[in-house]
Amino acid sequence: MTVLRIGVTGSGFMGRTHVDAANKLVSTEPVAVSGGSRAGKLAADYGIDVVPDVESLVRRSDIDAIVIATPHWLHFEEALLAAEAGKHVLVEKPMATSVDDCDRLIEEFSNRGLTLSVGYHQRFRESNYRTRDLIQSGAIGTVRCIQMSALFDITAMRSDPGFGGTWGWWTDPRAIAHLLNSAPHNIDLCRWWLGADIVSVAAQNGTFREENPNENTTMALLSFDNGAMATFWSSSVLPEPGFAGESFRFRIMGDDGVIDLDPYGQLRLGRNGRNEVVFEQPAVGHDDSNSAFAMPRMQAYCDQMQGFVDSIQSSDGSRGGEGNPADGRAGVAATIAMLQAAEQNTVVSLA
Repeated sequence: MTVLRIGVTGSGFMGRTHVDAANKLVSTEPVAVSGGSRAGKLAADYGIDVVPDVESLVRRSDIDAIVIATPHWLHFEEALLAAEAGKHVLVEKPMATSVDDCDRLIEEFSNRGLTLSVGYHQRFRESNYRTRDLIQSGAIGTVRCIQMSALFDITAMRSDPGFGGTWGWWTDPRAIAHLLNSAPHNIDLCRWWLGADIVSVAAQNGTFREENPNENTTMALLSFDNGAMATFWSSSVLPEPGFAGESFRFRIMGDDGVIDLDPYGQLRLGRNGRNEVVFEQPAVGHDDSNSAFAMPRMQAYCDQMQGFVDSIQSSDGSRGGEGNPADGRAGVAATIAMLQAAEQNTVVSLA
């Protein structure tokens, strides 16, 4: 077996996550990290190298692939540098901060025969995978409506010293919006479950409870090309104690039944007048620095990393189940459309 040698850009929470995933697998080896004030400690913790900049990282002959886990506005530039150096890339969502930049990356990687994958790790959570199986097997009939929420209070994470960092990227205008961090997972899961694309978006948004030039709260209405519709409520400033079970929640209505999914809790299936728990997710620990790098949170990232390896090493062009370039573009396009719809007070078409 050929071991894939990994370089990581970014040394924060997600940079450490991907180094840890590469370290846990037998098919990958973390080699070096660049970027961020925590790079030295991260490298020391895993016995890997610190590289002064991304250009030096991608030029290393002992690295086969790059994982990009830096602030959003750096994703395009770093992925382009990696492509020019002949490296495969797994980029954290969002793929970029504009649709044009997504299109440029798709072209550059395709022309060079390189793998470009997008970090939609939620595909690898068992509750989400089981939801897909239920929908695609027809367990609730044709899906008509989805109600989604992604609600939490960022101040709790900022105050946890275990996560470290300044969180300055969160309020940097180049980050554009919290929505670019929040919406892509929801968009991707809906597209993945339904096998459908978003064709129109309406939305309203605002910034509350903090000084921040970027959006932090949005309510949106999405329409899909198969006739399904969805609502999405996203906020990073929901006051504690918030709403139980609403940090990441999906309620799905079909012609023959319903699914109530909390990917961090229970998956409930309702049909024939009965409601049953068909799966319960063990505590993920994603919001606690003491448990964030243990299983089961890391399982999804390890499975995603293995999917990335499988895509690179595939002899027939098949993918390993992780997000592909079209999936990454779709997440950015729908998110930008939400922001445009709110700014213009109109419905934005993606068809």
